[in-house]
Amino acid sequence: MKRRTLPATGVLAASAALLLTACGGGDGGSKSNDKITGADSGGTKVSASPSASSTVDRPKITLPNDLTDTFESWKTGDTTKDSVLEDVAQRINATNYAITQGDPASPALSFYYTGGALADAKDWVESIAKDGYSITGINRYYNAKIDVFDSASAGVVYCEDQSKAFAKVRKSSKVLKTAVNDDSYVIYTTRLEKNKQGVWQTTKLTSERGSKSCTP
Repeated sequence: MKRRTLPATGVLAASAALLLTACGGGDGGSKSNDKITGADSGGTKVSASPSASSTVDRPKITLPNDLTDTFESWKTGDTTKDSVLEDVAQRINATNYAITQGDPASPALSFYYTGGALADAKDWVESIAKDGYSITGINRYYNAKIDVFDSASAGVVYCEDQSKAFAKVRKSSKVLKTAVNDDSYVIYTTRLEKNKQGVWQTTKLTSERGSKSCTP
């Protein structure tokens, strides 16, 4: 895909600063100068995400012990909407995991993405691995708003707080900390489609850094 949700890694290397969100690439363009990296520390830890449905054989995802994804108020009480949100959370975890492993071929990516969004996510993970970056700290996801269009398609808009997550040089493990500002907060707009397995796969993902609806 020509248009991407995520920026060129040259921008990342130049700033060497903000965490770079690991939510993957989308089918649409971004209005912001978004950046992304992943983490490669050892250890395993289940991220603080909602439990995925046990009726589908899902890939196991564990994040390194220095990286946490938290999902705030990620339940609505509506069965369908909660299923959509669970798969959005798992897609976020899958992308972060692939980045920590430096593995654009991670099966979890193709499980939770499809189409142009999958191609962009793979390209982004590969570019991060080549540039030698990681991510460490805590990513907080919140203010999720869900719109179920029909039995097989939905949209989700949500925010990410990157103020406690930082880029890290993979070889040296040096953490690249920067001051918190409006660009530490990102809004995402996604489209999902339900496949034959019953998994809500992300087909489009766009983002905007410094959105007023996400900043404190």
